[in-house]
Amino acid sequence: MLRGRRVVVLTGAGCSTESGIPDYRGPETRRRARNPIQYRAFVTDPAARTRYWARSAVGWQRVAQARPNAGHYALARMEAAGLVHGLITQNVDGLHYAAGSRRVVELHGALAHVRCLGCGAAELRAGLQRRLLALNPGWTARPPAEIAPDGDAELDPPWEQTFRVPACLRCGGVLKPDVVFFGENVPRPVVDDAWTLLGEGDALLVAGSSLAVYSGYRFVRGAAKEGKPVAIVNLGPTRGDADAALRVDGRTGDVLPALAEALGAG
Repeated sequence: MLRGRRVVVLTGAGCSTESGIPDYRGPETRRRARNPIQYRAFVTDPAARTRYWARSAVGWQRVAQARPNAGHYALARMEAAGLVHGLITQNVDGLHYAAGSRRVVELHGALAHVRCLGCGAAELRAGLQRRLLALNPGWTARPPAEIAPDGDAELDPPWEQTFRVPACLRCGGVLKPDVVFFGENVPRPVVDDAWTLLGEGDALLVAGSSLAVYSGYRFVRGAAKEGKPVAIVNLGPTRGDADAALRVDGRTGDVLPALAEALGAG
């Protein structure tokens, strides 16, 4: 189905679970409800922001230390071979770039960057992590935490309440990870870049996404309306199954390397 076509790939959290980053709706996490930070709560509630950064100070290390897996590398090889035209990713972990992919639209931003809500100044998350730990020197004595999706972690409330959060180095304003929170809109220029990329392709390959979130699902609907074939590789059903010409139930780390080899990019 994909041979001879310019393939655009839409990836989700299932691409990164094999790198040790939990997802929200995969087979292992679906049975437990997750309550990610909401955009409105983050910008209006200081206690919610403190809670977010307290948990992130723990969970960030999982993202920072994660490495691309076989699925990421297979997509990069297919792009280098001219088989994949580009990627639209819902992930915020930066692993596609780390694997060597070059044309990547990060639909929901990147956890590796932080931005001030006041003056817009940017800062690397690694640098902020050093400031977070310097302000909270006893943080390594916290009780063991369960790592949650998107660099989050489960902590006991008393620990969260004592956490101190640094301010913007330029203006003293509120810092926010440069990612799209639940309840927040994807920036229009990013959406436009994604539609442009999809428009240049002849087929859409969805890899590791349940498509439960509309920000990704809309591209499946767009491809289907334009008569472009859609293939889906995912563990479990997806919201886009009715629009798919082909559906493979499997791990991206297994299926994508096999696909790359079949297309001559192994």
